[in-house]
Amino acid sequence: MHVVVTGSSRGIGRELKTRLAARGDRVTGTSRDHSSGTRLDVSDPGQQARFAAQIKGDAVDLLVCNAGVYLDKAMKLEDYSAELWNKTLTVNVSGVFLTVQAMLPNLRLAETPRIAIISSQMASNARAPGGSYAYRASKAAVLNLGRNLATDLAQERIAVGIYHPGWVRTDMGGSSGEISVEESAIGLMHEFDMLSMETTGCFHSWDGRVQPY
Repeated sequence: MHVVVTGSSRGIGRELKTRLAARGDRVTGTSRDHSSGTRLDVSDPGQQARFAAQIKGDAVDLLVCNAGVYLDKAMKLEDYSAELWNKTLTVNVSGVFLTVQAMLPNLRLAETPRIAIISSQMASNARAPGGSYAYRASKAAVLNLGRNLATDLAQERIAVGIYHPGWVRTDMGGSSGEISVEESAIGLMHEFDMLSMETTGCFHSWDGRVQPY
């Protein structure tokens, strides 16, 4: 199985790349620099086009849209800037769409193509504890994006799942996280394996729990 994982230079992405390769999958990992093997700034259409050209004709069985930023952790409302909003939404939302768009020809070559979008339970409208406005809004938007992609791609038999990776002890999640990066990756891999046309459009946590919209 050929898997493409964006944002695989650290944290959950790096762990997914390592574990997927260890079980025998062929993994193409990307990052904003060359540390993960393939350079891809997901918000850059030019880099998306170059990446697509590099793997043209190569089937992608699973696309994991993991790249993202969390720039407003513990930020006060009055400290937000237009630049912060723009960067957050460009990477976390537009970046996912551009990646799916660029990889569609490769996904169409696979027998059972799947797309896994890493969102967060912070996307849920049912949970509104305040703060992290840009990050929460971006994750809500990418949840909506994933749900709509699931509808539109159903006719092509491309399954789409949206996932909360857990509160993970990483640079992004912080040292107070509830689970390790290893636990998150193992759970997510199981969820990816279970994704099918019967479950397309799902919003699950790393351990299989259905998340509220």
